[in-house]
Amino acid sequence: MKAGIIGSGIVGRVLASALLKEGNEVILGTRNPAKEEVVKWKSENTGGNAGTFEEAADFGELIILATRGAIAADAVRLAGPANFKGKTVIDTTNPIAETPPVNGVLQYFTSPNQSLMESLQELLPEAHLVKAFNSVGANKMYKPDYKGIVPTMFICGNNEAAKKMVTSILTTFGWETEDLGKIEAARAIEPLAMLWCIPGMLNNQWTHAFKLLKQ
Repeated sequence: MKAGIIGSGIVGRVLASALLKEGNEVILGTRNPAKEEVVKWKSENTGGNAGTFEEAADFGELIILATRGAIAADAVRLAGPANFKGKTVIDTTNPIAETPPVNGVLQYFTSPNQSLMESLQELLPEAHLVKAFNSVGANKMYKPDYKGIVPTMFICGNNEAAKKMVTSILTTFGWETEDLGKIEAARAIEPLAMLWCIPGMLNNQWTHAFKLLKQ
């Protein structure tokens, strides 16, 4: 599979490396291909390429949006909305505001009744967005080791085939998937990042993940 990553921060680089390890072709999209982190990533990931957002989006059969939430819409516009048409897009973003956390709780620029994912879907009406990878640290996104316990990744989106594709990727990456339905569920999934970050902000604990228990 060909994958285009929009964003060369730690999340984008980790997911790009993971997809390469699983035998996929990858272009890491970045505003600056000469950036030190991008050059280092290329040197450590044989076969991985870097390019512009537009080049990554055009290349990918799968696109992963891995920018900061505050610049996600701008990144989509730079990548060219037409390049997303008919494609599965994994949306990893969270609507984290520029204002500082309050007692360890992140502040969001969205309201309880409108998620960032819904806004991005409006920008990309012919793309198949699936929310995933937004509620765990980058160091645990691929093959997380919790002594035999498989962590849960919560996803949502309007296209069933796209969610099946993302579920398959998550399984390969070492996750179980809990599909929470249509895009409106992102209003609940995105705030999981707030909950996930509190132990980190208060106690410098950044290695945990969520697990849904069923009976």
